[in-house]
Amino acid sequence: MAELPRRLGLYSAIAVLVGTTIGSGIFRSPAGVAEKIPDPTLFFLAWIAGGLCILSGALTYAELAGALPHTGGVFVYLREAFGSLLAFLFGWAELTIIRASALGAISTVFSEYLLRLAGNLDPAAIHYGAAITILFVAAFNSAGIHIAAAVQNFTTCSKYFALVALVLVSLVFSPDPSRSVAPAAALSSGPTNIGLFGLALISVLWVYDGWADVTFISGEISNPERYLPVALIVGTPWR
Repeated sequence: MAELPRRLGLYSAIAVLVGTTIGSGIFRSPAGVAEKIPDPTLFFLAWIAGGLCILSGALTYAELAGALPHTGGVFVYLREAFGSLLAFLFGWAELTIIRASALGAISTVFSEYLLRLAGNLDPAAIHYGAAITILFVAAFNSAGIHIAAAVQNFTTCSKYFALVALVLVSLVFSPDPSRSVAPAAALSSGPTNIGLFGLALISVLWVYDGWADVTFISGEISNPERYLPVALIVGTPWR
């Protein structure tokens, strides 16, 4: 069986992990999490719990990726552990449901934010914009691994520094605290139960989702036994 050329280095592997994780979720989900968990302590606890879950998964995948550095990632792990049938079913579910719905959600949020800047929030335009976005990204990935890697590295750096800038601007240009006391008090007065905490945790995990996607391109990463575990361990805490 022909193998893909291993041309991606450690930085590109980390960029893929960070870039696929930092997406629309971090811009859309925090408000929903705060609505379900109005208590500030529980709010931060949900994010910490989600981060620990993802870190545990990343450490597990680091060992698997080093032992089985083949294209397919999770598909390969399932095939080796549980046989071809389960891996086959996962592959089709990934193609028709899991990956399709994730791409649709991410591209829709991107299109909505982009068109909002242009002053056009027509639902039809948002859907067309999402479809064009998917085709646009697919074209870059089809053009060649070097072009795809360059675009991935650039967009990852842009998103990462944009989030850092957003945090810094929020701290420097924060509003007058006296004007935010009433909304904050009203927000923290709502009840929180285990059901709402669980729903909020789902949203948190959606924000962190994407960390395992780097394993799907294991067959294109050079020195995968070394670089894949390092990318998972180093890249996961970064985002």
